Amino acid sequence: MEETTANGCCSENDNGNGMDDGSSELRQRHPSQESRQSQNSFTSNGMKRKMSFAQKKDLDRKKGPAERVIHQAQDSLFSSSSGWTNYRGFFNLAMLLLVVSNGRVALENLIKYGILISPLDWLSLFFNSDLSLAKWPNITLIVMSNVTILLVFITEKLLQHGYLGNTFAGMFYPIVVSLHIIIPAVVTLSVEVSNPIFSVAALGIYVIEALKIVSYVHVNYWGRCAREEIRAIKEKKSQTTSDLKDELSMYEMASLYPSTVTLSNLYYFMLTPTLCYEFRFPRTYRIRKHFLAKRLFEVIFLFFLMASLLQQWIIPTVRNSMGPLSEMEYGRVLERLLKLAVPNILIWLIFFYTLFHSALNLVAELLCFADREFYRDFWNAETIAYFWKTWNIPVHRFALRHCYLPMTRHKYSRLSATIVVFCFSAFFHEYLVSVPLKMFRLWACYGMMSQVPLSFVTDYVVRGGRAGNIIVWLSLILGQPLAILMYVHDWYIYHAH
Repeated sequence: MEETTANGCCSENDNGNGMDDGSSELRQRHPSQESRQSQNSFTSNGMKRKMSFAQKKDLDRKKGPAERVIHQAQDSLFSSSSGWTNYRGFFNLAMLLLVVSNGRVALENLIKYGILISPLDWLSLFFNSDLSLAKWPNITLIVMSNVTILLVFITEKLLQHGYLGNTFAGMFYPIVVSLHIIIPAVVTLSVEVSNPIFSVAALGIYVIEALKIVSYVHVNYWGRCAREEIRAIKEKKSQTTSDLKDELSMYEMASLYPSTVTLSNLYYFMLTPTLCYEFRFPRTYRIRKHFLAKRLFEVIFLFFLMASLLQQWIIPTVRNSMGPLSEMEYGRVLERLLKLAVPNILIWLIFFYTLFHSALNLVAELLCFADREFYRDFWNAETIAYFWKTWNIPVHRFALRHCYLPMTRHKYSRLSATIVVFCFSAFFHEYLVSVPLKMFRLWACYGMMSQVPLSFVTDYVVRGGRAGNIIVWLSLILGQPLAILMYVHDWYIYHAH
């Protein structure tokens, strides 16, 4: 080194008396190199550490007393300029506090109410002394839904052979889909059902079938149009083979279309965990028995876990909330809302995993359906729009393919298309809640439509980031319990009178 060292000694080639000393050179060169490494453990801005404190301490222990550097230019770890990002210990502390606080609430629930879980009560809902279809209107509805499916298949066959035109299909199919939604709602409102949950399941199947029918007839219409366009192209004398290669996807669609209109193909699509029809689905080569057994165990176990949490935690909290909600005691209502928020979001997360991972993968494995992208990383959503694009991929794909993109192709604005998509979603959310409960309060509809201005806030006001992710989670943690309280309150008031 040409400069003097930090402890005031001479250069590394001078032993202090102006004499060369090889041993002194070796003794001083090694620590000075380590000192340089210690200084280089920071990034170019001199802040970000690459070595842990234990490593630095071990490095300093090897140095002599006079060679240890005590003070360096550095910021405190909590300063944003320090570049420090490792807070795993605080995360572990937060998880521990979460477990302890919720454990205390669960213990309080057990002490106050005792064990309310009764699996025999759950099983009794599925058994009845009278097993006739008249006593099981929801099963009757599900069986009768095949009438619509067969009617659609027959119509598609007539369209395929040219006995009917696309103009007729454009008028006939909206009527069929509308009746497929209206008739089960009328039946549900007309008959007495022991438990509205079964009506929710039956109407949910009808909604899924209606969306699948829309996709099925829409794609078959594209196939017929492609076949007509290919026929017109081939009739042109000036059309060359190279021109046909530009229309390869349309040509392939036209070649696949007639052969795919079969009853087995239609029912395969009705059973697959997707809402978007294609002439050719990706398929797996075999059924993995171990994977199948694991998904089946998850569905059964998590179903009973959700039922237990609902019976032990949700129902008592909701019942105790009716008094403060009826008397409009806002302080106690807020306390009940926050008390309901934790078990509600927990059950919602378990429900999400049960449905979108366990159940849909179970069905896909049985049908050898290879596309298993049923969800994406919605938990990282920094905007409301990204959340709705990622938490339910089958519905998002349907809305994008059969509603949003057709509107934008017809020169509608993206905002208009987005509002229409949310309106459809709000309608079906309200349909699946109000019809089984036999009362119309529109709380689910209001909740869905509120997502439009909330999406504007997360997109353009807070512009995503951590604040956007917090807003997304708050809308789930507080919005759902509030809707539950409003519906249950109205349910009790309606049946009390």
